[in-house]
Amino acid sequence: MVSGRGRDALLWVVLVAPALSVDRAGLNEPRSAWQQAAGVAVLGLAAGTWRRWPPGAFVAAAGLGLAAAPSLFTLSYGPALGVFALLMGRRAEGIRPALVAFGAIALAGTVKIGVREVDPVVEWLVLMGTLLFGAVFPWLAGRYLRQGRELAAAGWTRAAQLEREQRIVADRARLRERARIAQDMHDSLGHELSLIAVRAGALQVAADLPDRHRGAVADLRVAASDATDRLHEIIGLLREEGDEVAPLAPAGESVRDLVERAVDSGLPVRYVMDGEEGEGGEDGRRAVHRVVQEALTNAAKHAPGAPVTVEVREAEVVVTNGAAQQPGSGPGAGSGLVGLRARVEDLGGTLEAGPHGDGFRVVARLPEGTSPQPRPEAPAPGGLAYARRRTVLAFGAALATGVLLVGGAFAWYAYSRSHAVLEPADFARLTVGQPQAAAERLLPDRAASDPPEERAPTPPPEGADCRYYRASGELFVTVEHFRVCFDGGVVVEKSVIPKAGVSGEVREHEKEWVL
Repeated sequence: MVSGRGRDALLWVVLVAPALSVDRAGLNEPRSAWQQAAGVAVLGLAAGTWRRWPPGAFVAAAGLGLAAAPSLFTLSYGPALGVFALLMGRRAEGIRPALVAFGAIALAGTVKIGVREVDPVVEWLVLMGTLLFGAVFPWLAGRYLRQGRELAAAGWTRAAQLEREQRIVADRARLRERARIAQDMHDSLGHELSLIAVRAGALQVAADLPDRHRGAVADLRVAASDATDRLHEIIGLLREEGDEVAPLAPAGESVRDLVERAVDSGLPVRYVMDGEEGEGGEDGRRAVHRVVQEALTNAAKHAPGAPVTVEVREAEVVVTNGAAQQPGSGPGAGSGLVGLRARVEDLGGTLEAGPHGDGFRVVARLPEGTSPQPRPEAPAPGGLAYARRRTVLAFGAALATGVLLVGGAFAWYAYSRSHAVLEPADFARLTVGQPQAAAERLLPDRAASDPPEERAPTPPPEGADCRYYRASGELFVTVEHFRVCFDGGVVVEKSVIPKAGVSGEVREHEKEWVL
């Protein structure tokens, strides 16, 4: 495994290779040995510091490009510019340092182009295009790779979180099962013990019961009541505060069966039903059964001998008991009603319980077609889609800017060359010694921005103001140029500069033709 310093050294070697080979191949303007050495040193510094300060490494590479060419377009340092822009996008956390670096490079290049005696528009457009395609696009690609890496890490973190949540859900399921068992014991066994106490109370007051058995029956009733209280205490240890109450199905009996069993045990109950008992669905039947069961248990425990009325309507259950006819157990903790209210509210209903006249009343109202309402889950944030959308928008904006720059550069290129064309007939009408004002009426609006002085057959007159014009409007081919020189307000020289590759004999022939 290559260490970080080893990878930086390898990066430096890769970036130095084009910087040296391009010069040797003659594809660049010739540079001195010390300039090449300075470039190698700056690339080494950038390769060694890009991890700690990515914008600084990118600015160093861009500075080498500006030093070699004001338009930033250079084969020697172009690869380094793109590579360090890519690494800056992958490494830097924010976008502000990159934007500051891009702005500083654009400003420095603009200033350097402005002080040169050439057409600044074309070079500035080349500078902007190079900065866009050679720096901004690689930087956006690095940002995209960074976002992909962060999203992958976030995905693994989310997976670990889901595993933890799954374990928590499993633990809560076990707690709910424990609470369900506790609730089942409280509802079913407590109800049965209460009915035993009712039966014992009825037997105790029987007229034909011998006195020697009456005390035993009284003890049995007290023992059943005490067992109910102890059961309540034990169930309280099993139940967790705030646990979700699991639904309990009736133990194979309807509400009518429940009431008849209570009547058989000696509890005076009157049952009134309005409509079919099965209305409201399975969850509604469970809730109705649970309300009636809890109310009968409390009536048998706290108001033995009191008449009880059970009314079941379409969406309402009312259980009312009168005043106690016999001594009952003291007031309980009310946990049964608390659990009952939680279940009814989970189904979207309401539960009211409190004194009513000399007795007590429980009123439960359930909506039609009751069923547990699941809690809506929060929508998962679309991090991946958001990141992709931002990346696409960034690339789209950069691409649109690039298209505008390229289109603008081409338009300016066509305009500057088409308006610098001097027709051969107008050139022939120019004469040496002609006044400058009369000559300028034959000349086009603009002069050529890139005069081919190296192809001129003779050097221009010393001290003269020489202007170069294209002899044809063709854009992407080499054409002849005309040179017209002024000095002292008159034309002092006119000559033809042939296209590249034309022999000297032809040049002389053309010169004689012109002169």
